[in-house]
Amino acid sequence: MDSIVRIASVTGVDIELKIAGPGGRSYAFVIDWHIRFLAAAAWFIVGSLLAGTLQFVNGADTPSSFVFVVVLPSTAIYVLYHPVLEVALRGQTPGKRIAGVRLVALANGGAPSIGALLIRNVFRLIDSLPAFYVVGLVSTMVTKHAVRIGDIAAGTVLVYDEAPSGLLLDRLSGAGVERLGLAQAQLVRELLDRWPQLGAGARTKLANDLLARAGVAPPADEAGLRAKLEELVA
Repeated sequence: MDSIVRIASVTGVDIELKIAGPGGRSYAFVIDWHIRFLAAAAWFIVGSLLAGTLQFVNGADTPSSFVFVVVLPSTAIYVLYHPVLEVALRGQTPGKRIAGVRLVALANGGAPSIGALLIRNVFRLIDSLPAFYVVGLVSTMVTKHAVRIGDIAAGTVLVYDEAPSGLLLDRLSGAGVERLGLAQAQLVRELLDRWPQLGAGARTKLANDLLARAGVAPPADEAGLRAKLEELVA
């Protein structure tokens, strides 16, 4: 099992990201499990009070109101916690943030697509077998990039937010990483560092591509391109 994953970048210099192994994964999962359990339990309690109020005020059927007001929302909170938050937070959850890890696409090091994140979470059904995520845990111990079955299907890998020392990522701001994703932010910083060595056509093309990936309209002039890139990681 490798501790570093290397991803070819558009500038020709590989990006190196530190893989989160079984220990980092387990730490993040335990935090997330407690958060989603407490959230579901909190709604169960609140929903039970609401269901009782509905039954008292409207004479509603108690089993029916209990299912719709208590059971279904609590189950949705517990089951949808990971897929909803990973999509909303671009590959992270509160537990992953506390543990200092995030999901990236193995192909380019950027934030995984919504489709990839949903596929990854569907495969939790397999990774959780036969109990306590035994299949997923064993998979992270024997695979090259410490990935579970869901990661293999989705093409994702869990990495530490803090890159190995000496990499360009050490100089990136938290805001830049948050907006662009770990690898994309590193690409921007790398391009800015190599700006004088690259030809005008090459750096313009790369800058336009990176700005497009970040959802930023690229300026027409080269100075404007560089300024926009600086804004992203400043």
